[in-house]
Amino acid sequence: MAAKQKRKLEDLSMDEFLLTALDSAGEDDSEDETKKENGLDKKTSAAFETDDKKGKASQHKEQLSRLKNKDPEFYKFLQANDQTLLNFDDTDSSEDEDEKKYHKLPSKLEADDSDEEDDDDEGGAEGSKASKKSKKGVEIIKVTDKMVEEWKDAMKKEPTPRLFREVTQAFKAAVATTKGEGGAQCRYKVADSSVFNSLVIFCIRDVYVALQRMLNLKPEKDQKKLVLPSSSPKWQKNQVDIKMYLSGVVQLLSCLTEATVISAVLRHANQLAPYYLCLPKQCRHLVKQLMKQWSTGEETSRVLAFLALNKICRHKQDTYLNPILKQMYISYVQNCKFTSPNVLPMINFMQRTLTEMYSLDTQATYQHAFIYIRQLAIHLRNAMTMKKKETYQSVYNWQYIHCLSLWCRVLSTLHPSDVLQPLIYPLCQVIIGTVKLVPTSRYYPLRMHCCKALTLLSGSTNTFVPVLPFILEIVQQVDFNKKPARMSKKPINFAVILKLSKVNLMEKAYKDGLIDQLYDLILEYFHTQATSIGFPEIALPTAIQLKAFLKECKVANYCKPVRQLLEKVQENSSYITARRQKAAFGVADATAVTAWEKQMKEEGTPLTKYYTQWKKLRVKEIQLEISGKDRMEDLELPEIKRKKTEEKKVEDKKGFSDSDSDAEEDDGKLKIRGKKDRRGSDDDDDDDLQGLYDMSDDDEGGDSDDDEELATTAPEPLTAAALIKLAEGDEDVVEDLQLSDDD
Repeated sequence: MAAKQKRKLEDLSMDEFLLTALDSAGEDDSEDETKKENGLDKKTSAAFETDDKKGKASQHKEQLSRLKNKDPEFYKFLQANDQTLLNFDDTDSSEDEDEKKYHKLPSKLEADDSDEEDDDDEGGAEGSKASKKSKKGVEIIKVTDKMVEEWKDAMKKEPTPRLFREVTQAFKAAVATTKGEGGAQCRYKVADSSVFNSLVIFCIRDVYVALQRMLNLKPEKDQKKLVLPSSSPKWQKNQVDIKMYLSGVVQLLSCLTEATVISAVLRHANQLAPYYLCLPKQCRHLVKQLMKQWSTGEETSRVLAFLALNKICRHKQDTYLNPILKQMYISYVQNCKFTSPNVLPMINFMQRTLTEMYSLDTQATYQHAFIYIRQLAIHLRNAMTMKKKETYQSVYNWQYIHCLSLWCRVLSTLHPSDVLQPLIYPLCQVIIGTVKLVPTSRYYPLRMHCCKALTLLSGSTNTFVPVLPFILEIVQQVDFNKKPARMSKKPINFAVILKLSKVNLMEKAYKDGLIDQLYDLILEYFHTQATSIGFPEIALPTAIQLKAFLKECKVANYCKPVRQLLEKVQENSSYITARRQKAAFGVADATAVTAWEKQMKEEGTPLTKYYTQWKKLRVKEIQLEISGKDRMEDLELPEIKRKKTEEKKVEDKKGFSDSDSDAEEDDGKLKIRGKKDRRGSDDDDDDDLQGLYDMSDDDEGGDSDDDEELATTAPEPLTAAALIKLAEGDEDVVEDLQLSDDD
């Protein structure tokens, strides 16, 4: 009946529709009343619902039959692809029953106690399951020190799967407390800190050995071959417990903050690496924590994390090497954003360990190096074409420079490789383009970093790279004879800066540090070419420019190291010339040239012998610079005690009055330094100018008198007044006199 009414709804008007709705409501009320009067039970009401569902099913079937006439193409599509939808059964109402079951509201809203009473009354399977869960929740065993000792003794005697399961569940409960979970879902509960410590120490020390004995795994005779625990016949039986324990170790590692405890857990994880390799999910979680420790942990934690990562990659390269290399490179770039004396050792460590990881597979290394060197080249190209501040900053930053040095180190370390050989030329071009991008004096430190990277690449790969022109260009551009405008207290540490400020360029420490850096760079480059048969020709342009510098420069402190460097270069050049005159082969004989250079490298040259001695001393100096200590720290210099401003004013007044009285007594003392001595008393008409001269002389005389008194009484070689006199200088007085004469 209901289906017929719904089919006629399209033909009804609004008034008729409202009337039919009222009639249907009245019919429903009457049906409810008859149900109540007749006292229908729940079974009859359920039967009524199923009849109603069958009516809906038949209605759906009629709609499908009408679809055949309205849209025959779609009906054919259903026949071809979904035959079950067309073969709809009127009695198929399981989905409706499920929906009815889940979406039907309860008849009465009562407390939970009534439901629990109903569950207790029922004797079915669901009641038994609930009772078991409640028993498990109640029976939580508290771990004590005595239990841990018993487990330890039993594990040493004979480890069994049941014993290992108990230890694993207790370890899981202990780890759960680190995240505040309290171990509610575990069989055991660890509430005491002493019990937690003893349990964790017991697991770290004894569990690995017990697992080896329980699975009958023999110790590895050959370290290159790794015996996986999955090869043991007892692996399947204990796999669930081992998986639980390995997950607990990773969770414990993620919660720890103490460096010593992290190191102990990392050592244990390194032992368990074969077990992690058998379980991919747990291994991925471990790799994530190892990467975190390698990039942000303490020094010991970084080393242990790297060893574990290296072990995993060596034994399963296909699965883990590429993602680990990618993540390690990203972590390296993130840590290189800022460079300071404290951060620089960590960056060098990450650079060397990452190079070690790249040495595992040169094919994968080539793919990574090609992509990342290409990215560096794209940044450089954008900076050269757009010429904006933002694009310059994308190249002239620490991340870019450290990436260049990383790839130079990778190609240098893995040099005898035909796979990586084609990457040397594009990397050199990128570095040279970086140097030429902004060739100003403020970016000399960045240029020096690039020259060091090129020198390393050139010397390790036996590739000639023209580094000396970029170094000698600094010698030509800087005027070392010009007096510095500022005096600086500390030397400039070129190892941790890329850009100099305008104030730095005016300081004396800038030129002092520049001479030291030029000396180091030229000597290191010549050391890489010291055994080359063409060394005299390579050194000739440099020797000419150094001689020109010695002729022009008048500062002895700058000329001394340059002269020493020139002597060493000329000595090595003459030595190579004398040795190659005795050679019986021609220049075209490449094999003979290589053999001759190899012999020279074994015997050594004057420059290589000097370099080894110099390097030892220079390394100590660099360590002092990196640690932030000054070179003049050991010198016992007198302290400058600055007087207060009020005391200075009183002393100045006293000195001025004393100088006036001295001037009246003795006119011979009133002599002006510089041009005033030449004029004598010819300018008698100009009394005002003579008065100014007298005032200036009086000040100088007063200062000199004070200096004499302080010199006789004070034991220090330099007093405060003498330092003030030196700071003022004589040139200021002469300049004032020149201005007054012109006026």
